[in-house]
Amino acid sequence: MPPAQAHAARPPHRLTVPAVLAGMRLDHALAQLLPQHSRNRLKSWIEAGQVRVDDTAVVAPRHKLRGGESVTVTELPAVADARIVAQPIALPIVHEDAALIVVDKPPGLVVHPGAGNRDGTLQNALLHHAPSLATVPRAGIVHRLDKDTSGLMVVAKTPEAQLDLVRQLAARTVQREYAAIVHGDLARATTVDAPIGRHPTQRTTMAVVAAGRPARTHVDVVERFGCATLVRCRLETGRTHQIRVHLTALGHPLVGDPTYRGRRVAARGLPPEALAFARQALHAQRLGLVHPLTHAPMQWESPPPADFAALVGALRAAARQEPA
Repeated sequence: MPPAQAHAARPPHRLTVPAVLAGMRLDHALAQLLPQHSRNRLKSWIEAGQVRVDDTAVVAPRHKLRGGESVTVTELPAVADARIVAQPIALPIVHEDAALIVVDKPPGLVVHPGAGNRDGTLQNALLHHAPSLATVPRAGIVHRLDKDTSGLMVVAKTPEAQLDLVRQLAARTVQREYAAIVHGDLARATTVDAPIGRHPTQRTTMAVVAAGRPARTHVDVVERFGCATLVRCRLETGRTHQIRVHLTALGHPLVGDPTYRGRRVAARGLPPEALAFARQALHAQRLGLVHPLTHAPMQWESPPPADFAALVGALRAAARQEPA
């Protein structure tokens, strides 16, 4: 049986509203009674007429409950986006089980189709690898990496696993660690705690802005080359371009970053490999989370790709040639 049909065949949820939820909105009450589903999903089912209260269809999420009502919820299967087609694209998989796929994304691979990238993306590759992902929102993708950032990403294979992972991300319990190479000599570890939002004038980029969303990045020094520094970045939050924006605000933008260069970066001492590096030097090297089914802690590591490793080697060689 195809995944969508199997999902549609699930029996309805039959619930009784407890007295403690009297006076609560229908969508908020269902979020407590059916915590395995997201509020957005429950709201869409209400608005589609899939929720009946005392055998009457209710389509208003704000409907107030008095307590004691009988509620029937009939799930709707996720609808696949016919515009996003499965494509046989090489997909480096580090782990896969019934709930998760962990991918080691190569640099240059876009995560979602969008303007200028209608296909050839990670999402197209996932749909070819696991066709059942067509019935999971966004093909199970719960977080993203920029096109030119390499490294580990987790993908959920079921809506339930996806919701669990989204909640872990919101609770900041997912461990994400990145290797990065920055301009300049960063002498000591630091934490950047600065809100991030849309740039006030350059609307396609992000910036540290007072009205932005809270963002925190821990930066540890791994190796100093004089002209550049290899650092480890640990995320507490997951804002768009967070590491790139925070390192620029710190005065040490990523080597190769075409967008967040900050003020003019002195190139003195940089070897040709660093000057010619064609992407931001950023790699998601470690990912840790709690498995949605087994509830066991899991962790994966990914060595930097060849271009990143070659850049580190060139910087070490240049540092050895510098006069004492």
